[in-house]
Amino acid sequence: MLVYEGKAKRVFSTDDEQVYRIEYKDEVTAGNGAKKDVMAGKGRLNNLITSRFFELLMDAGYPSHFIERLSDTEQLVRKVDITPLEVVVRNIAAGSITKRLGFTKGESFRQPLVEFYYKKDELNDPLVTDDHVKLLGIADDVEIAELKRQALAINDHLIALMNRMNLDLVDFKIEFGKDKDGHILLADEISPDTCRIWDKETKENFDKDVYREETGSLIDTYIHFYNKMEAL
Repeated sequence: MLVYEGKAKRVFSTDDEQVYRIEYKDEVTAGNGAKKDVMAGKGRLNNLITSRFFELLMDAGYPSHFIERLSDTEQLVRKVDITPLEVVVRNIAAGSITKRLGFTKGESFRQPLVEFYYKKDELNDPLVTDDHVKLLGIADDVEIAELKRQALAINDHLIALMNRMNLDLVDFKIEFGKDKDGHILLADEISPDTCRIWDKETKENFDKDVYREETGSLIDTYIHFYNKMEAL
């Protein structure tokens, strides 16, 4: 039974009330849905890439909701209550932070920056502070610290993986949820949809910016990225 449908995925219940089946769609969006297209094969690529990232993180000891990949477009995951925050980690200046704070695109930060964005489409997912998060009743001090700890640990491991592919992890967005025992787990996806990734030498994009900025083929870009992952 369909539980939820978002921009990129459908979530279905299973015979186990603590397990969901996720189906990746061929839709691609940008600007909170202002730009939208259907691209054959996009769901398959996002599922393959996300599944591989979750497998690599699991092997390294990072817990997530991921159980297994069922098919080219489907995963089994643990049921979690999603925390309504997008957790963004930035290593290099790009995107909105260059407009908000005047950083030069491509400027490396002395240390990773963690930002929270309130998941609220009607408010355009605004940037929020720790105090906002507490005021909204989303998380307390201990949970905020845990979200940041996990995000930075995941960042370290993703950077190491990207280095092996001769790529820079510029920034990425992840989401977390709580399982039935209250444990905070990485959820949603990790893919070129949710990361900004540059070639170390050419600065070529390996992410959704090729679609946002209309600088290349999104499908060809994701295939190229997945082929690099397969060589790990």
